[in-house]
Amino acid sequence: MKIGLDVMGGDFAPSATIEGALMAVSALPEEDSIVLVGNKSAIRSHLTGNTDHLHQLEIVHTSEVIKMGEKPLKAISSKHDSSITVGLRMLKNKQLDAFASAGNSGAMLVGSMYSVGVIPGVIRPATFTHVPQENGGTSIILDIGTNTDVKADVLYQFALLGSIYAENVMNIKQPRIGLLNIGEEDGKGNLLTQSAFQVMKGSKDFYFKGNIESRDLFKSKADVIVCDGFTGNILLKQIEAFYRLLQKRNLMDSFFERFNYENYGGSPLLGINGTVILGHGISSAVAIKNMLILAKDISKANLSEKVKQALYKYSN
Repeated sequence: MKIGLDVMGGDFAPSATIEGALMAVSALPEEDSIVLVGNKSAIRSHLTGNTDHLHQLEIVHTSEVIKMGEKPLKAISSKHDSSITVGLRMLKNKQLDAFASAGNSGAMLVGSMYSVGVIPGVIRPATFTHVPQENGGTSIILDIGTNTDVKADVLYQFALLGSIYAENVMNIKQPRIGLLNIGEEDGKGNLLTQSAFQVMKGSKDFYFKGNIESRDLFKSKADVIVCDGFTGNILLKQIEAFYRLLQKRNLMDSFFERFNYENYGGSPLLGINGTVILGHGISSAVAIKNMLILAKDISKANLSEKVKQALYKYSN
């Protein structure tokens, strides 16, 4: 398996990305390789002195970088030799089995949609984050910022995408779907959540448990928690801020340590016709390593094909 990595993406690139790649190849089987996409000189200078597992690394030179603050559509359209553009092109042409980046997430989204393409039937691709549960399990919440304005049918599809991921990658049989709301009772919420509840209720495409309140996020009441990207992004950043407060005050324990983003590496872009992983901009080497391992697991699970099959069944 070949996993592509945007070496130039992230606040601490290329040192963190290359170090993370070296950590990943030491954990991956010998038959797997990581393709380092970025400036060849920068890559080689950071590889100096490392001799282990170099046979599992390939370098694809690019001359441009899409920076964090750039407008995604303009950057993708004008920077044809950027590490993101080239990596996504390689994924489209089947030269890679997966592509991961901690760089400009907007450019990754736009580039994926234009290059790799959206799976037919997907209304909006979505991203998610892992949410540790008190009982030792893990849930996911989506969307977390990719789609800030949605309608009920989009939330329904988020539930379907999340259910497919939880079943095929997290190995949860019949995942429980919860709709994030201000109350558990039927009829609660704004017009969006009320409408979404009605279309999700009685679904034959997934197991809908009903509404879930934010105070119950960690009580294992649902395996997949669905919300719009505006709400999800606010919730995600509040969780990150809470984790940093606990860490700063030395109040960590084994449960709260699981909130460290490094443990999960990144989030797949669900609904794209290939394995595309988005990492946190502040990704450390450990996070990069886990992002690459996640990319392998998702590609191995053939997730995009599972989504295609589920949507075909849903539309027919």
